[in-house]
Amino acid sequence: MILPILISGHPLLRKRCIEIEKFYNINSLIKNMYDTMGQAQGIGLAAPQIGISLRLFIIEYNNFYKKKFKQVFINPKILKIYGSSLITKEGCLSIPNIIENIIRTNHLIIEYYDENWKKYKQHFHGLLSIIIQHEYDHIEGKLFLDHIYDPKKLFLHNQLKKISANPNRLHF
Repeated sequence: MILPILISGHPLLRKRCIEIEKFYNINSLIKNMYDTMGQAQGIGLAAPQIGISLRLFIIEYNNFYKKKFKQVFINPKILKIYGSSLITKEGCLSIPNIIENIIRTNHLIIEYYDENWKKYKQHFHGLLSIIIQHEYDHIEGKLFLDHIYDPKKLFLHNQLKKISANPNRLHF
């Protein structure tokens, strides 16, 4: 079943989602999410985008080598984000017709359950890492616009890192 996708401004998109209990039957929800994402021509969809405040997202993505990645992430926890910062163009089904340069890190380690409640701890890099971070943001109540690349902001952030690395040095 195709479900309506919430659009930016809806308060549910800014709330941290709750964990799913193992007894909760989510099979039809997952199927409906894949149907909805396919209809919308997306590569990822999080439960809050369809009005359900659960820590669940799905990804279905074909890479440049036509290798398909399809995965359900239940109660995910990002354990580590590391590596180089990448500036990529991102869009979102909940923010239609807007694509912006976003800065994200290109490696992560995530722990999650699949639809059969099998637990995984995996490393992802490159575009998959970025897609996962985007969807994970949804279950944390964040939107991709929160990560807009701004050169001045990045410069100031780097300057603050230098200052905080040497707190005993005072500037007048």
